[in-house]
Amino acid sequence: MSTIIYPSPIYGPVHSRRLGLSLGINLMPADGKICTFDCLYCECGFNGDHRTHSPYPGREEVAKALEQQLIRMHEAGRQPDVLTFAGNGEPTANPHFAEIIDDTVRLRDLWCTEAKISVLSNSTFIGRPKVREALMKVDNNILKLDTVDADYIRKVDRPTQPSYSVERVIEDMKWFRGHVIIQTMFMKGDGTDNTADRYVLPWLEAVKSIGPERVMIYTIDRETPDRQLRKASREELDRICGRVTAAGIPCTASY
Repeated sequence: MSTIIYPSPIYGPVHSRRLGLSLGINLMPADGKICTFDCLYCECGFNGDHRTHSPYPGREEVAKALEQQLIRMHEAGRQPDVLTFAGNGEPTANPHFAEIIDDTVRLRDLWCTEAKISVLSNSTFIGRPKVREALMKVDNNILKLDTVDADYIRKVDRPTQPSYSVERVIEDMKWFRGHVIIQTMFMKGDGTDNTADRYVLPWLEAVKSIGPERVMIYTIDRETPDRQLRKASREELDRICGRVTAAGIPCTASY
């Protein structure tokens, strides 16, 4: 069972396959996981294995911890490439998310002007006005879209909200008018394989309708709670990436 639970509210810096030297911002409690998805492949494990009743980190707590770490890095002559909202769950679920983004922009401009601000989100709350307005302020608005197939989503991503609709999420992504990076996990196993054309072609049509600035595709890199899952091959990722770029959308693959 995968049990990577990140410190809160700040962790790292760590090297990200996709983003470079990343200083992590975890808006979840340090002792558990809170997420609106319960993905079979989540490196933090299943939601039920890491339940917490601790409160979310507050705005002042996050700002203080972030500034302290940025000062330490500045004094050591080490600058992050990116400040990344990730961690033990869905960052936009934190009720102070919008205000924390404002604080992060201010601190970035003060201590590490070259660093980008990235948010890794599963897209469930991007229809909320405060959330989408906050995401417009970050450099990398990275939103998950693993597939457009509802059955696959129920089996693999496993939304915790019965009202979840991938069609609505796609429409919400269009609101950003290109200020969005789509992130998609491709994998196999346990009766799943979203590298097949029956998944890739409808997904690509949705991607084209959203018109993102770029697409990031990747596969399993760490232990997963479902042990039957397998990586997509380099050849499969390259084939999918080629289809995206052929549609005129920049795409990168992480193997």
